[in-house]
Amino acid sequence: MITDAKPIIVVKDLAVGYGETIIMENLNFSIRPGEVFVILGGSGCGKTTVMRSMIGLVEPARGSVFIDGIDIVSAAGKERRDVLQKIGVMYQNGALFGSMDLIENISLVLEEYTNLTPDAMEMIARMKLKLVGLSAAGSKMPSELSGGMRKRAAIARAMALDPQIIFLDEPSAGLDPITSAQMDELILALSKSTGVTFVVVTHELPSIFTIADTVIMLDRSARTIIATGPPAYLRDHSDNQFVRQFFNRQSEKTPETQP
Repeated sequence: MITDAKPIIVVKDLAVGYGETIIMENLNFSIRPGEVFVILGGSGCGKTTVMRSMIGLVEPARGSVFIDGIDIVSAAGKERRDVLQKIGVMYQNGALFGSMDLIENISLVLEEYTNLTPDAMEMIARMKLKLVGLSAAGSKMPSELSGGMRKRAAIARAMALDPQIIFLDEPSAGLDPITSAQMDELILALSKSTGVTFVVVTHELPSIFTIADTVIMLDRSARTIIATGPPAYLRDHSDNQFVRQFFNRQSEKTPETQP
């Protein structure tokens, strides 16, 4: 549930790229507690790079990312460790350890950040798997799971430390329409039941219209945000023609293709 509290994430003047090449710049936005916030744009525009900068995996060229008031870009030592415990991440391919079963995958996070006993860690791992509909899969290896189940398990692992924010990188990528719809339902159910803030990177329009409270749209040519707001509003009322085309799945007509 979205609250009127101060933003839990504030991004200020963020610029990201590779080496001296800037692919996105002048990124300014904030995310409210309990919001499902989507970062979208065309292929290769830098969505995942922006997300990786927001979680501290990639150092931005400039700018700040404040998570619950702490700038993850400049934080170090205990302060950085504390802010990292406030976030969980599901990577696009799940990134589960193939040599460990699901209980062990989730317990690994708890081993790193807590002093819990093995029995307590297993209990928490089973609770998280139950939340994502995988109660009976704790002893299974990642190779025994379908793509959708691996992503659900990765979300369970992301929730191990009861984070305030969960980042999801392309949660519907590679899934069939039915499994993709089930993933959307899971995100909405977890958002409602836990109050966790979700930051989702995707370009899947059905998912965006289903789950998103707010979206920002990145554009590779402009190298910045070209639209912000609820997806249905942007689809129907954006003053940017490209944004309307994107949300309405319309191709750009060239003189040769126009009637």
